[in-house]
Amino acid sequence: MKTIGATDRARELEVFAAAVAGGSFSAAGRALGLTPSAVSRTLDRIEARLGVRLMLRTTRVLTLTAEGQAYLGAARRILADLDDAERQIADQGAPRGRLRVSAALSHGRLCVVPLLGAFADLYPHILVDINLTDAIADIPGGEADVAIRFGVLPDSPLTARRIGQTGRTIVASPEYLARRGTPQIPEDLHEHNCLNFNFRRAEPVWPFSKDGRDYALTVNGNIEANNGETLGQLAIAGVGITRVGKFSVADDLAAGRLLAVLEAFNPGDVEQIHAVFVGGPNMPARVRVFVDFLVSNLR
Repeated sequence: MKTIGATDRARELEVFAAAVAGGSFSAAGRALGLTPSAVSRTLDRIEARLGVRLMLRTTRVLTLTAEGQAYLGAARRILADLDDAERQIADQGAPRGRLRVSAALSHGRLCVVPLLGAFADLYPHILVDINLTDAIADIPGGEADVAIRFGVLPDSPLTARRIGQTGRTIVASPEYLARRGTPQIPEDLHEHNCLNFNFRRAEPVWPFSKDGRDYALTVNGNIEANNGETLGQLAIAGVGITRVGKFSVADDLAAGRLLAVLEAFNPGDVEQIHAVFVGGPNMPARVRVFVDFLVSNLR
């Protein structure tokens, strides 16, 4: 028996199965982009190699012999297995695996988590492992694949892509302002309980702009927190007045649970938001598609 290549044999099986399915050489040729004579030569070659008749051919009909029936069953099974194998290999090129994401508490809960369902639908082979914390994840040390960070980034070998920005605003509840009075100028804050962040990078000063001059005012309060959502909740409860990212209190401002204060003196400072990760040519596809998704949906 003459040995032929695996590609040629797979093609022969495909031609044979197409001829049976179409009921004629012409139909098989149309399905596969071959001439009827090419289909006929292929079947002749199979029969010559096997030494048996697979089909009884007339001008109108193709009839399978017993050997042809057995060969057809094998052909269909082999072609189906080949399709399955190619599909599995192709799927291995799709983004997959565990993706560890570190996001700030407020921004993660309010802005990132609501997007995860849509991302999971797009990439079902990726397992998203998200950790909401205001602690800085050690990406090179393996604590996260992608971290979402606010503000100026330190120099590092990591790659950063901007996914958005946020301004800050001073807010208080209507009940607190009715009880303590509404500040008219920044210096009035000395008479108020100013709730602040407890980050190491946070300072007990709030920036303002007055008469074309930017300056910082020292404020004091009796509660500090590590995220804007907590500070916003305290402000809603009437505990004090706070300055937080607009994204974390947008719904409360719209609903009237909080009121913006001293907006005429808001310096308009903007804090950039970045996705930070290990880049380069060997970056996993799951990291790339997640960062692209954040850019598209948050920016």
